[in-house]
This record gives sequence, C-alpha cells and structure tokens, in this order.
Amino acid sequence: MTSSTPPTSSERIHGRTAEEWAGALPLLKPLTAMTETSWFNPDIRGAAEGLADVGLARADIEDAAARLKRFAPYLAAVFPDTRATLGILESPLVAIPSMQADMERDCGHAVAGRLWLKLDSELPISGSIKARGGIYEVLKHTEDLAVSAGLIGYDDDYAVLAGPEAADFFSGYSVAVGSTGNLGLSIGVMSAELGFRAVVHMSADARQWKKDMLRAHGVEVVEHASDYSEAVRRGRAQAEDDPTCFFIDDENSRNLFLGYSVAAHRLAGQLQALDITVDERHPLLVHLPCGVGGGPGGVAFGLKVEFGDAARVVFAEPTHCPSMFLGVYTGLHSAMSVQDFGIDNVTAADGLACGRPSGFVGRAMQHLIDGFVTVDDDHLYTLLAQLHEAEGIDIEPSSTAGLLGPVRVSEDADYRVRLGLDDRTLARATHIVWATGGSMVPRPEMNEYVRRGRELLRNRCGRLVGAEPSKRSG
Repeated sequence: MTSSTPPTSSERIHGRTAEEWAGALPLLKPLTAMTETSWFNPDIRGAAEGLADVGLARADIEDAAARLKRFAPYLAAVFPDTRATLGILESPLVAIPSMQADMERDCGHAVAGRLWLKLDSELPISGSIKARGGIYEVLKHTEDLAVSAGLIGYDDDYAVLAGPEAADFFSGYSVAVGSTGNLGLSIGVMSAELGFRAVVHMSADARQWKKDMLRAHGVEVVEHASDYSEAVRRGRAQAEDDPTCFFIDDENSRNLFLGYSVAAHRLAGQLQALDITVDERHPLLVHLPCGVGGGPGGVAFGLKVEFGDAARVVFAEPTHCPSMFLGVYTGLHSAMSVQDFGIDNVTAADGLACGRPSGFVGRAMQHLIDGFVTVDDDHLYTLLAQLHEAEGIDIEPSSTAGLLGPVRVSEDADYRVRLGLDDRTLARATHIVWATGGSMVPRPEMNEYVRRGRELLRNRCGRLVGAEPSKRSG
C-alpha cells in the first residue's frame, strides 16, 4: 500500500505550494486532514449542456443494452443464477424506511423524501456493480472476436458460445485487468467461463477471499505489494507486450462506462413499476460510492440521459481516498493522486481505494456531478451494522458510503437553494443509495464486519444493538 506524508508548506504540488492550494481551495484543509467533508459543485450545468462534454449519446447506451440482450441466452445457459431473469443481469430496488429513521435520529433532523437502496450487491455472477461494466466489456470483446471469426452473426442465438468450439477459439486469447477486487471478480469469472486465459493484477488492499474465488474459477491472480494504480500499470504493460491480450482499462474505458450506463434505463422501468414519478417537481437524487469513477460515472451518465435535470447525482468516497473529489475540486483530474496531497490511500473500503481518478470520467462528467461527500472508515462500519439491524441487508463496507449522501444534501442550504430543492420539493424527492457490492462476501467475514460496526456503535453512544441474524444473509 502506498502511503504519503503531508507536504510541507514550501513544497510545490503541481505548481503550487500547499499554502497556495489551501488559500485558493479552502476544503483542501479538511480533505488533507482526512476528515468527513462535503462539497456541492458550483459549476454544475444543465443536462443538455453537460452531456455534450461526454462524447457519448443515448444511441451508445441503446447499443450496449442491445448487446447485453443478445448475450442473455448465453448467460442463462452458463450461469444458473441468471435463468430466472432469462440472462438479464439486474438487481432489486428496495425501500429502507427503518434505516432512514435511524439516519434521521443520528443526524438530528429529517431527511426529506423517501429512501431506497439499489441492490447491485445482489447482481448475479460477481455480486457487485462491476458485473455491469466488467462483464459488458468482456462480452463486447467476445462479440468482436466471434463475429470476425465467423463463430456467430448478430442475429444468431449466442448460447452457441457455450460450446467447445467457441471455448477452443477463445483459449488462444487472454484478458487482463488491474483491480482492487470486485472489477477483477467480474472480468475474471466471465473471461474464464468463456475460455479466455484470464489474468487479474490485484493491489495489496484486495481481500484475500476475492483472490481465492478468482483462483477457484481458473483465473491467474498476480499480486502486487502496492496500490490500485500500480496494479493497473502492470496489467497494461502485460497487454502491450502480447498482441493476443486484451487489457480492460478501468481508468479510461468507454465500454466499461457504457455497460454501467445501461443501469439507468433499467432503473426507469423499476421506478415506473413502483409508480414513482421522476420530474422537476419530483427529483431523483442518486448517491453512488466512487473509486476510480467508471461505475458511478457511467450510472450518472445514464441517469442524466434518461431523466435530464430531474436526476441529481452525489459521489461518496473514503476520507482516506477522495480521488475523484480531489481531481474535480482542484481541476487536476488524473494528473494528480491523493498521495500528492499527503492523503495516504489506506482504507477499509478496498473497492474505493483508487488514489488516482479516471482520466476520462472526471473531465467528461465534472459538470454533471452535483456533489461529493467523504466518509470515515469507522462510519462505514457503523452504517453497515445499522443497515443490518434496521433492514436485514448486508453489504460491503465500501458499499455503505452512499448512505451519507442524503444527510449531506439535507444539510447544505446553499446547494438546495441554488438548485431549487426547497423543503416542499425535497419532500417529494426519491433518494436512491447505490449498494455496490457485498453478496459474495463469505459469511464469517460479513459477520466480522457487523460485529465491528456494532462495537463502534456501542462505543460511540452506548447504544445496545441486537444480535439477530440478517434477513438477507446468505
């Protein structure tokens, strides 16, 4: 794990001293002190104007959705947990009123609107949001190869790719990725199932169970005694030396981004089925945990395409790794890492431990992301335990980061006035917190997460928490 010491006042950081940075950008002080901080973007633009910066459009999302539909028969054939949805990868949307009541009690004020949880933690195959982007990009590469080789045509039944002829063909190719864990799981499992040689470069902060699961699926795991950025660099270097190796670049990939963006169209259908209106009078506020930025960026792009200015997006990051926050706030984007500013990038939120943000997402989406919040590691665990107790739902520590977003929105009067989110409008709002992973966590490890969160809650306020098993425990 890479660590850093705070720069001295005279040291230059990207052309300025620490004092000059702090004078220009006052939130750098709490950010570099690694305390919980929120910032609502003063340069937010309307959806029509902001989307023009992305370089992608609705037609690109529709193309990605159509590709996933073509592969649905194959997925249903090889992954039994996708058969109930005929190979369509999608997750539940559930209301969490008891958790909302707990959050209101803790912060001491109402959180206006209704609170929902989008359970990408329960996506099939890899149990995280990465099943959207990671699996999509593997399937896009698979289709390109298979169509070029004459194995399939676009109107064929893609279930044929589950046969030995296709597996033999794909065995001549490899797929590589650098990952803190969940992206590696989705890409590794999908690639190995198709017959590719799958290689996942994993950073030191990746959980051991994720490495073990990948190896159990026949994936080669290359461990690095460093952070996420180094794992990506090593994976990229491997692909450059091997023309048969396809490297999936989480820092810059538009295909990953599009895979995530399909979620917004699917979400629109879920909201309609629940009779939830989304328009200017009934805003949709979506709170997304953020690591390197590809997943939340893609979902945010899809939301803006689908709902326009009725959708508002807030990213949540660990206090020890606010890379997208810092990249957008300073305007440096991927030219900087959190370590440059003395932030250590050491966090229990392993899925969000990306010290350098995406070079594509920050620039493309900087005028479409309403705000950023940071969450302390201990707070991640207490939120995890509260969600377990209140709703019987278990997710990874990193997945709980978005739960702080609705509270911070309710507390920032300047932001709400600027966007016209008065009390009456917020009372009609729908908050969706995106739970990005957790269903694959081994039960003993999840129990330890809950135990730690309960202990922190007791130490914080003497609150007695129960010991009932989770209603959704695996």
